[in-house]
Amino acid sequence: MENKTDKKELIKGIKTMAFALLSLFMGPILLSFAFSKPDDKLYLPLLITGCAVSALAVVMLFKGIRTIMGSLFNKK
Repeated sequence: MENKTDKKELIKGIKTMAFALLSLFMGPILLSFAFSKPDDKLYLPLLITGCAVSALAVVMLFKGIRTIMGSLFNKK
């Protein structure tokens, strides 16, 4: 059996990492908007959304790394 990279899985992992990179920037931006005006009516929704996006970024990073490593070492 040859050890070749599964290109479809690799592309899927790279797309996941790109989405995680976007989330890594959006989460703190949303949190800074929320913390800049704590008396605003959008404080709580922005705070919850910023925390959720930040947590999603971490999960997506681990999922992307796992997918890329699986494609490189033929783990299915």
